[in-house]
Amino acid sequence: MTEFVEHGKLFIGGEWADPLGTETIEVVSPHTEQVIGRVPHASREDVDRAVAAARQAFDQGPWPRMGLDERIAVVTRIKDAIAVRHEEIARSISSQNGSPYSWSVLAQALGPMMVYDAAVTVAREFTYEEYRQGVLGPIVVRREPVGVVAAVVPWNVPQFVAAAKLGPALLAGCSVILKPSPESPLDSYLLAEIAAEAGVPEGVLSVLPADREVSEYLVGHPGVDKVAFTGSVAAGKRVMEVAARNLTRVTLELGGKSAAVILPDADLATAVPGLVQSAWVNNGQACVAQTRILAPRSRYDEVAEALAAAAGALVVGDPLDPATQVGPLVARRQQQRSLDYIRLGQEEGAKVLAGGGVPRGQERGWYVEPTLFGDVDNGMRIAREEIFGPVVCLLPYGTEEEAAAIADDSDYGLSGSVWTADVEHGIDFARRVRTGTYNVNTFSLDMMGPFGGYKNSGLGREFGPEGLGEYLEHKMIHLPAGHQPGAGA
Repeated sequence: MTEFVEHGKLFIGGEWADPLGTETIEVVSPHTEQVIGRVPHASREDVDRAVAAARQAFDQGPWPRMGLDERIAVVTRIKDAIAVRHEEIARSISSQNGSPYSWSVLAQALGPMMVYDAAVTVAREFTYEEYRQGVLGPIVVRREPVGVVAAVVPWNVPQFVAAAKLGPALLAGCSVILKPSPESPLDSYLLAEIAAEAGVPEGVLSVLPADREVSEYLVGHPGVDKVAFTGSVAAGKRVMEVAARNLTRVTLELGGKSAAVILPDADLATAVPGLVQSAWVNNGQACVAQTRILAPRSRYDEVAEALAAAAGALVVGDPLDPATQVGPLVARRQQQRSLDYIRLGQEEGAKVLAGGGVPRGQERGWYVEPTLFGDVDNGMRIAREEIFGPVVCLLPYGTEEEAAAIADDSDYGLSGSVWTADVEHGIDFARRVRTGTYNVNTFSLDMMGPFGGYKNSGLGREFGPEGLGEYLEHKMIHLPAGHQPGAGA
């Protein structure tokens, strides 16, 4: 049984402070439908306090003026503390959003460690200042921290996404206001404790659980220099609209409807387990999930049979049970959304090959069976709209050119994969698809390269030097003609 967790204070500028408002957020277990936690709901006045602390820390504090090695030491201590508390973090997140615990240990706790570690590696190797020969004379190009960052993170992989923003922002020398989702605020308190123990200086980090209205106030705050947002396309458009009032910089990591393409020569014994992992990952609550699977007509029945059997064999149950492979969805609204799309898919003429409803024996909790649709046309809504649940479409194709066209025929462009016996041919196929990340015979996300989307999947990139660059401004300093690097005045 999950222990009830209650917090009465907010983490503002590195200090535990009484909230200025009286509202609270109740956290409900998606497995039991019982309240398992309560935290303060940050108010606009709390946002003002956090922004003021962040501005003071950035404009006059030591953090952006420290040597890089000092900031690296702090971020490394955060990573090391997560390692010590990774099981606690994983259990906290699984109890809030339904992620299977076995997956949470890897992706919700150890994954953030990898993100911080990769960010440190990138920061060490990054060029912050360089000398160039310009057209009119020598110039110095500098990269300097952008300032105060509002980091708005979702409920599905909260610590992973927080690390993707905090790691580069802190290493760049920025101060950060982290806004966790109201569905999963409890783990953010663990992060706040870790940050305080790691020695993050006064004012540099605040953690403010809040709903959409207060989030919008934060995004539109004139004291914020950059917004880093992960969430839905609709919310991302609103973030961009609000931030534009102050010309605040934004990076947006949004939704996906990614296509996995099985080429005719693919080995299904390898491909099917990889496709199951990539399609139903985190109960289907993943922006990178491969929710459209494209199979050649010559092998369509074979693929359909193998995928349906694999989906039907997935263990559905209590997210804290180590044997569980698919847990409940985060909220009743998400369960109903998936069930509505399942009904819609049948009305559109698609055929349910596996799943299709609420699992037997799981009437309590927000469960949906791992569902596979066959006979799907790419024009159907179930193939075009992000469901964000365990609902996957299997589509037939004729030629390889048709497969690439179907994969590209989407408003999204976040991820994708190709499965083939010829890796070099798979790379060539990957080059043809307009999407931000791609996989050949695998499903992964490497933190040393840029992650982000084309089209409605977002703006900007996270991870790698490209991700660090999103938290830096570029400055050009003109020098007199004939000046040499390192020369005195």
